[in-house]
Amino acid sequence: MMAQAARALIARDLQLLWARRGDALQPALFALLTVVLFALGLGGDARSLAPVASAVLWLAVLLAGLLALDNLFRGDAEDGSLEQWMLAPVPLWWLVLVRTLMHWLTTALPVIVAVPLLGELLHLPRAQLPVLMASLLLGTPILSLLGAVVAALTVGMRRAGILVALLALPLYVPVLVFGAGAVAAEAQGLDAVGALLLLGAGLVLALGLAPPTAAAALRIAHT
Repeated sequence: MMAQAARALIARDLQLLWARRGDALQPALFALLTVVLFALGLGGDARSLAPVASAVLWLAVLLAGLLALDNLFRGDAEDGSLEQWMLAPVPLWWLVLVRTLMHWLTTALPVIVAVPLLGELLHLPRAQLPVLMASLLLGTPILSLLGAVVAALTVGMRRAGILVALLALPLYVPVLVFGAGAVAAEAQGLDAVGALLLLGAGLVLALGLAPPTAAAALRIAHT
């Protein structure tokens, strides 16, 4: 039953994504523009860009996910789908988890795939790329899970885009610190495994706590 519900929700989200494919490209384009502006602002000099390349890429991925966060559950709340979620014979947290996974797949993952190319634009040292990719693959799902909680808390508010950003960004800071810190440690010849393990532990914790918390917030918003 849970697998069937997940497949149905994924199929519906993919259909909506295709219908609004122009909007779906916005997070990736925003990340690209962020990287380009940083490169232009620092003059395109490799000596200036290389030390900050990993932090800029992390920030670009973070902001790309934040851009689409307000719409995570809002469309379902407006068209009545959210009420059907609550009446469905599957746990609400499961549907929240599936939706959050789709958010990560459509916002963060495309940018992560483009990171090697964007890294060349920022003159990222190639030795840092494996650690950067590992930190992004571990850290960005945490951002989506934390963002789901914030989006659920604000789903009943109109024009909550700025409020979502204000609530989500403080929660994102530790993930950004450990993610970019892992690459910085690698650049300094230190062991980056500790930071990656912390990100992995944070991902496990977020997977266990964020979906039920977001589900509870959705129920409160519709009572």
